[in-house]
Amino acid sequence: MRIETLAVHAGHEVDPATGALAPPIHLSTTFERDADGAYSRGYVYSRSGNPNREALERNVCALEGGAAGAAFSSGSAATMAVFQSLAPGDHVIAPNDVYHGTARLLREMFAPWGLRTTFVDTTDSAAVERAFEPTTRLVWVETPSNPMLKITDIARIADIAHAASAVCACDNTLATPILQRPLNLGADLIVHAATKYLGGHHDVLGGLVIARTHGQIFEAIRRIQGSGGAVPSPFECWLVLRGLQTLPCRVRTQSETAGTLAGFLSRHPAVESVHYPGLEGHPGHATAAKQMERFGAILSFQVAGGRDRAFAVAAKVGLFTRATSLGGTESLIEHRASVEGPETRTPDNLLRVSVGLENAEDLVEDLAQALVD
Repeated sequence: MRIETLAVHAGHEVDPATGALAPPIHLSTTFERDADGAYSRGYVYSRSGNPNREALERNVCALEGGAAGAAFSSGSAATMAVFQSLAPGDHVIAPNDVYHGTARLLREMFAPWGLRTTFVDTTDSAAVERAFEPTTRLVWVETPSNPMLKITDIARIADIAHAASAVCACDNTLATPILQRPLNLGADLIVHAATKYLGGHHDVLGGLVIARTHGQIFEAIRRIQGSGGAVPSPFECWLVLRGLQTLPCRVRTQSETAGTLAGFLSRHPAVESVHYPGLEGHPGHATAAKQMERFGAILSFQVAGGRDRAFAVAAKVGLFTRATSLGGTESLIEHRASVEGPETRTPDNLLRVSVGLENAEDLVEDLAQALVD
């Protein structure tokens, strides 16, 4: 089945008890044992398994072409599970332009635990190769990156990782499986913040890890999921599964609008630079064109005049909402450096835009009036 059909049907079944098309929400935390003590219906306790969570995992596995999936209570919890599957003393290579929450986890939580990390420019494959150590076990890829929209060649980095017997994990949150299929390019694991495009409506928190094979590292992640208990509720799984049905339509429309906005901003005299891989002048354009169907619905731009002018532009928008997050139906705008804190590498005049489902010309007009000094 093609991906639009999978989005609608994978993990969805007509309820055998009632014939309902919308799946029931199974709120029970515990499940009946058989008279002989077995669990022939497959469920024991909701921390280890739930019908709604299983349906969500099946759907995203199908969309990404994976063999197994594990759902978590947030994208950060999913990310943590990947790092927890490693051992103290292991070494990780991660992008220097990585989501600030991922960098914070590695620096503040896993470094004291004994996991060592080297941050490099993963768009430079030679820099990645130089960063390898005998204890390197994982290379973390985020492409497009957040918030600078840098593009990493997934296939090339996966080859480098595998040559050193390391695992390649890719955060595919910004691209989604509609635009990019990292497992087909050689990645071993995919991580999603389901809070973003998969849910798609700014109303649910969640995360997923999808594995190319049922390997040792995924089995460790599954044990962390069940024993650690950072799992989504049945209702949260139901909401994400519902959002996934419209994912292809939403992401493609949002990406088209993002391209229109990027083109407008790239020509505006009050804009210093635009970061969007769909622009031919973007340094990662050729790689993005090779590994993505479209260029995504996130862009960032630097306002001429510095931090104060960037804040002034964000203050003047009418349709855009000043808020953190991305991937919903409403367009958002945010000054990233002030969110990321003192360790940020983000330019102080940069605004990140998450493009929603509003009319493209309405959004252009809103930015145009906001950029007037």
